[in-house]
Amino acid sequence: MKHNLILTGAIVLFKESLPDLHNTIDCFLNIPFEKKLYLIDNTPTKFFEFVFNDDRIEYIGNEQNIGFGPAHNKIIAELKNNSGFHLVLNPDVSFKPDVIPNLILELEKDKNIAMIAPKVLFLNGAHQYSCRRYPNVIELVVRRFYFLKPIFKKIIYKGEYREKDLSKPFFAQYLTGCFQLYKTNDFVKLNGFDERYFLYMEDVDICKKIDDLGKKKLYFPKVEIVHILKQGSLRNANLFLKHLSSAIKYFLKWGF
Repeated sequence: MKHNLILTGAIVLFKESLPDLHNTIDCFLNIPFEKKLYLIDNTPTKFFEFVFNDDRIEYIGNEQNIGFGPAHNKIIAELKNNSGFHLVLNPDVSFKPDVIPNLILELEKDKNIAMIAPKVLFLNGAHQYSCRRYPNVIELVVRRFYFLKPIFKKIIYKGEYREKDLSKPFFAQYLTGCFQLYKTNDFVKLNGFDERYFLYMEDVDICKKIDDLGKKKLYFPKVEIVHILKQGSLRNANLFLKHLSSAIKYFLKWGF
């Protein structure tokens, strides 16, 4: 099948840092492919409607915060038969122009790979453990409370695949949602993200759905990106409750 575009991408917006967002959008627009970027704005005031003026960008204003997954899903009908690859992208990520071409080359090698993600770094260059095993209840609790981490270090390290050589590609159970590159047809088959999650856990859930599709997810650390990890649920009570709610929904759906 001939695709109209090689690449589509989507960023969900809500009270974002404009400098960080500008940087992320510039990185996307510098990818050396025919492409289109969807900006899906959950800000009630439609703040970002006239901020970016580029024919390769389509703005979608929701006029309310409908959540991460539901916002990304608004464009599924447009994606169908419209691109070969689709990038789910956070608004605080930066990467070089050759990252996507290299990831696409790997995706095309195996028809059973639905999604791929690169190595993720913090701003200071430290490794961000973005490929994970599926979490259990204890691990999620420990990650929310710093004082428990030294006691349950083995559980955290196991969840982060720290026993592996993370400089080499492998098929991970789940890859965090800051930067996920899909074969568009597979993303459409998955029907995007499960909309029962308002925020958090939707990236874990969609990896479970990929398993059910009989496909795989590849962690590919030969290329890397930088992600400003905000970890809002560690500092904001409202976000913490949303994270807790999503975790409960996840375990009720997939089992404890």
